[in-house]
Amino acid sequence: MFSFLKKKQKDAAPVQDTAPDAAAETAGATGETAAPAEQKSSWIPSWFKKDEAPAEGATQATPASSEAAIPTAPATPTDVLPVEEDDESELVADVQTQEQKQSWMQRLRSGLSKTSSSLTTLFVGARIDDDLYDELEAALLMADAGVEATRFLLDALKKKVRSEKLTDAQQVKAALRALLVDMLAPLQKPFVLGRQQPLVVMIAGVNGAGKTTTIGKLAKHLQAHRQSVLLAAGDTFRAAAREQLAIWGERNNVAVIAQESGDPAAVAFDAVQSAKARKLDVVMVDTAGRLPTQLHLMEELKKIRRVIGKGMDGAPHEVLLVIDGNTGQNALAQVKAFDDALQLTGLVVTKLDGTAKGGVLAAIAKTRPVPVYFIGVGEKIEDLQPFNAQEFVDALLS
Repeated sequence: MFSFLKKKQKDAAPVQDTAPDAAAETAGATGETAAPAEQKSSWIPSWFKKDEAPAEGATQATPASSEAAIPTAPATPTDVLPVEEDDESELVADVQTQEQKQSWMQRLRSGLSKTSSSLTTLFVGARIDDDLYDELEAALLMADAGVEATRFLLDALKKKVRSEKLTDAQQVKAALRALLVDMLAPLQKPFVLGRQQPLVVMIAGVNGAGKTTTIGKLAKHLQAHRQSVLLAAGDTFRAAAREQLAIWGERNNVAVIAQESGDPAAVAFDAVQSAKARKLDVVMVDTAGRLPTQLHLMEELKKIRRVIGKGMDGAPHEVLLVIDGNTGQNALAQVKAFDDALQLTGLVVTKLDGTAKGGVLAAIAKTRPVPVYFIGVGEKIEDLQPFNAQEFVDALLS
């Protein structure tokens, strides 16, 4: 359906869950939770782009026992169609893709309907004058676009109207759409797999942003596309966080490195060493939710990042921030604070399924253009999708 992740051209073989974990200088005792048989998903989107060649030096792992093996992806519906019916198979796949895309766009439009309604009604039978621009300015500010992005859009829109001699309100709406797409396009970037083995992903965010749920969804999709995954429960402050991650591990048949208490940096280090020993593809490190104003906790995040780097040169390869789409301009403040502390490589915007206004992405694009890898519009696995600037703007101005 969509293509937003890139990976190597290889199938990840099942891996043994009994390989010894290397110990960090700061590490304590490490525990793992084993998972029952995988629950297969009936809906697997085509999200992933592949690298043409595998990473140099990468090797295939073979399982020592079936009980400890992390399974490869289940077959998609098109994988099991008869070979002699290639034309029919392609037609079925195209229909499924179209249905999935329509369903996704409906959910996205529904989530952004509040902002869409306030913006689109401005252009119904409107005259192109100062009143229209004033109303548009108010609507963009109410949509959390922020002062800087709003000013930029209005100035560019007025210039475009003059230069192209636009006289119809719908033409002005189309011009605004083009400007928004151009503004948000730099945020659209694929999440590339296969660069390292393992690819280490550190994930941060404030409490309640949907961080742990997002990790579970990503783990399922990575696994469905033949990536072996290990999770690290680095939120050692909140017992419920470890339990929640363990539940996702059980659902996906993915091992989880966890400790009852202790140093979260040690948990992250142990997870990286374990993944290296098992030759796994991806490690995702959960961290404790915190406000950017909690300076001592932000310092701890920096420590986790440093310790991961000691466990593997160049790691973490991705540092993601999960932000709640309902928090408006506060989300921009979070991006600035976490980026200053951790040098973010990407964002995941969740909960665009209720009162979310969506304009904050314009503010992020203008003031701190960190790529937006994924956006989420609900609790289901298929509700997490790659960010596409054109689709997002279409939902805003539909």
